[in-house]
Amino acid sequence: MPRAGLNEDRVVAEAERIADEVGVANLTLAALADRLGIRQPSLYKHVAGLAGLHRSISIRAKFELADVLARAAVGRSGADAVRSMSHAYRRWAREHPGRYEAAQWAPPSGDEQAIEAGLAAVRICSEVLTCYGLEGDDAVDAIRVLRSALHGFVALESAGGFGLPVDLERSFDRLIEGISAAFDRWVHDEA
Repeated sequence: MPRAGLNEDRVVAEAERIADEVGVANLTLAALADRLGIRQPSLYKHVAGLAGLHRSISIRAKFELADVLARAAVGRSGADAVRSMSHAYRRWAREHPGRYEAAQWAPPSGDEQAIEAGLAAVRICSEVLTCYGLEGDDAVDAIRVLRSALHGFVALESAGGFGLPVDLERSFDRLIEGISAAFDRWVHDEA
């Protein structure tokens, strides 16, 4: 019989906290069981092993990030929406490094729930980019550019890769301004 109050949601939520503390790659079932005060075999009543736990963390992280981006973009458009989303993305990644890592994993082929989770943030970005006139393949290209730039900045920052004595906030703001300016010209440059 499962421990009172323990369910899949609570197990995964605790695993997320551990992943944020030590990195998702260092998350173990033994550490999770210890944190929950149960024996490791009891976890299998709630999750399908470490692989199932990773899948759950990734799906939840992707939906959480999409929600963060949507809240940041609501009521905004154009460069203002891109700026707000970008700052929210960076803040969430810094606050939740383990979940952020799991949110980057590509969904396995045929896993509809994981695929839907992966598309959640893409849809938000696509909606924001329509004000630039970016649709279809142009929108996909723009989303890839934005995601690559944000992920690159976040990854370098978290690894301590920015050692020069120049304000990081200024650099991040300029990155976003540059991307927004590029999006402004994107469709017009092709015409």
